[in-house]
Amino acid sequence: MKVFFDTVGCRLNQAEIEHMAAQFRAAGHLVVDTSEGADLVVVNTCAVTAAATSDSRQKARQAQLAGAHKIVLTGCWATLEPDKAREIPGVSDVISNLEKINLPMKVMESESLDFDVEPIARQPLPGAHSHTRAFIKAQDGCDNFCTFCVTRVARGKGQSVRKEDVLEDILQAERGDVREVVLSGVHLGSWGKDVGQKETITDLLSYLLDQTHIERIRLSSIEPWDLNEAFFELWQNPRLCPHLHLPLQSGSAGVLKRMARHTTPAAFADLVSMARQCIPGVSITTDVIVGFPGESEEEFHESLAFVKQMQFSGGHVFRYSVREGTAAAKLPHQIDGKIAKLRAKEMQAVIKASEANYLSTLIGQEVKVLWEASGLQNENGWTLHGLCGYYMKVEAWAESNRWNKLDTVVIEVVKKDGLSGKITSFN
Repeated sequence: MKVFFDTVGCRLNQAEIEHMAAQFRAAGHLVVDTSEGADLVVVNTCAVTAAATSDSRQKARQAQLAGAHKIVLTGCWATLEPDKAREIPGVSDVISNLEKINLPMKVMESESLDFDVEPIARQPLPGAHSHTRAFIKAQDGCDNFCTFCVTRVARGKGQSVRKEDVLEDILQAERGDVREVVLSGVHLGSWGKDVGQKETITDLLSYLLDQTHIERIRLSSIEPWDLNEAFFELWQNPRLCPHLHLPLQSGSAGVLKRMARHTTPAAFADLVSMARQCIPGVSITTDVIVGFPGESEEEFHESLAFVKQMQFSGGHVFRYSVREGTAAAKLPHQIDGKIAKLRAKEMQAVIKASEANYLSTLIGQEVKVLWEASGLQNENGWTLHGLCGYYMKVEAWAESNRWNKLDTVVIEVVKKDGLSGKITSFN
């Protein structure tokens, strides 16, 4: 059976389709790089914004137009609106997040196909979702009540993946010659809190560093209120990538309170200061929402000033999107879309400026780059594209294709979409 996997949204969704793909491969099925003519298409949907919901529907329609024989939808949007998901032409099944772990078995049983769960070495997904990095699911669900977020409704309470299972997934990745893994979760920093033990995300990272030889471990988004100095001190180990994605959401104390975020601008600033003291040169990126219900001009400019003060190395700016089932959807004083659009533009400009400042500090520095893509080969060689430990895009030239190699590059130029440099040491 030819199976195609597609996804919208977060790194956790990517981790899940990689895991499902491994299960289908273990059962002897072929994972393909296009939905055209596929026997089965699995789309892991997202509902974090209205745009993500639209993209999820579009992925299903594209699969149907491409002639996929069977389409299965799962993920957050499919969980929240299963009836609407089933209405899309060609969709044969909708599987909720709670049942997602059993999706391969359920599909294969319905098709009377063999299912073998023996672990195999990790292989990159073909096509658009191919990464040399392996995305590893360490946690799911969330126990927070952020008023703007529908993810808790879609994924349920926080659940930690057993550390032994996380370890096995990383070992499978190592057997597949993976050089970097990305630990993913909805509320990754809460790892361990649901199992009645005293272990924390700090303990998980220590365990994985001790039990594996993987060259780089990177973290996906992690909430700022879960972290302390002991966590940051782990970065004395150079195998941990010096990049943290700490979602701020707003630099206004009043807006953060209405969002029910467990932090304040002052506490967030203290945490960033601690991180920078413990991890010299660390890249800190963030998420910011503008146009949250009731956000006054004063609060927006408070947020803008705080984001400027933080000097993030990058970030995502979102216009608030009403999500049914969330507390914020019922709040008064919804912000006009045109105003939110202007605020987003201003906020993006501030983050772009601080990103440019950060990138300039890397000129002349040597960084390790994992090559994820190679350009067209010509008489001069290959144009390579990859990510350094700071989660910055880097371009360089080589005489041979260095895909999945981890080379040392000296940064020479800041470009519009990242950095460019020269390879000084081949791994």
